[in-house]
Amino acid sequence: MKWTFAYDSPTQIKALLEENSLAMSKKFGQNFLLSTSIREKIVSSLGLEEGMKVWEVGPGIGNITTLLLDKGFEVTAFEIDRGFISILKEQAFNDIPHFTLIEGDMLRTYKEVVAKGDIPSAICGNLPYNVGSVIIARLLEERVGSPIMVFTLQKEVVDRIVGSAGTKNWSTLSILCQVDYHVKSLFTIKAANFYPPPNVDSSVIHFKKREVSLIPEYLRVLFFIIVHDLFASRRKTMRNNLLHGELATHIDPSEIDTIIKTSRFNPLTRGEVFSIEDLLELSELFYPSFQTSTH
Repeated sequence: MKWTFAYDSPTQIKALLEENSLAMSKKFGQNFLLSTSIREKIVSSLGLEEGMKVWEVGPGIGNITTLLLDKGFEVTAFEIDRGFISILKEQAFNDIPHFTLIEGDMLRTYKEVVAKGDIPSAICGNLPYNVGSVIIARLLEERVGSPIMVFTLQKEVVDRIVGSAGTKNWSTLSILCQVDYHVKSLFTIKAANFYPPPNVDSSVIHFKKREVSLIPEYLRVLFFIIVHDLFASRRKTMRNNLLHGELATHIDPSEIDTIIKTSRFNPLTRGEVFSIEDLLELSELFYPSFQTSTH
């Protein structure tokens, strides 16, 4: 029998938590999205058909989960909070087909799911503010991101992901996301739409996987070494960061200096002004020396 619950009612949510002796935990950054129309909009943005597999990260008490199941998706949900796990297993979806609950830290458990071949068509989640960017970065670094991903995140994190070169939001996270995905901020959700209301607004971001990555496979390792070096200290110049970063463990610093001086790039430039195209060009310049050092 389907569990019916008033997910749009702060009073009912509070009562449910109290009945299960659950206190809101700042540790996991739990804030429940109340608005039914916003939750439906998020699920619709996945653009999936009935029967497709979806991962949901941090389902909480099932605000989004119930809509995913109503659409006929096969849902694998990752939940770390023991109290929410109890509600999901024993009250909300205990007899619901096409629902699998993976208990524990998603950053540790997702590999077991991947190993079983349970690769989803989409990944979604109202991600905790304290680990949202970490979860996204891990999925992308490990190359297990699905064709479509839709996440609700702190607005400033979304602004960083969709940032562009030369702005304060341009970062390693922006680059990591954009080289493999088309990213788009869909809409902002005011804090009042959550229970309890957080101190900041949230945004929903849509990821669509590129048909071809912007980085050639042979350049990938070097590319990200250079990116991390350039952004290691935003106040330092490109030359300073590259001479004292990981790149210098692969290529002699004097050779790095020579390559920089003979390139078209100003050695006093800071990392935040480099576009992905610039970073690719820089990677190509260092690749012959890097390849020699790693063989």
